Amino acid sequence: QVQLVESGGGLVQAGGSLRLSCAASSSIFSTNAMGWYRQAPGKQRELVATITSTRRTNYSDSVKGRFTISRDNVKKTVYLQMNSLKPEDTGTYYCSQGSGSSSYYSPTDWGQGTQVTVSS
Repeated sequence: QVQLVESGGGLVQAGGSLRLSCAASSSIFSTNAMGWYRQAPGKQRELVATITSTRRTNYSDSVKGRFTISRDNVKKTVYLQMNSLKPEDTGTYYCSQGSGSSSYYSPTDWGQGTQVTVSS
């Protein structure tokens, strides 16, 4: 079973930055698409960003231009660089592994989540 372990969450003021990391145990990490989701209290989990095995990326409109997803296949780690953070970015951020292309993403495995809180 694949393990995904997130880190890097915390409390930050609006306008600040955080970088989330997700370390994967999968031996076929480099062939998988990866994604970051977030869930705010009382809201549904939403897709934030995805990256394919060929490093094609997609972002939700709410984070486009502020967040950057990247991956290091040697370290089996995916990152989410979050800049210009806003209070509405607050939530639990989940790493996922799955299948996908530039036009779709289907997660199959999930991490436990890391909390991000942005104060105004």
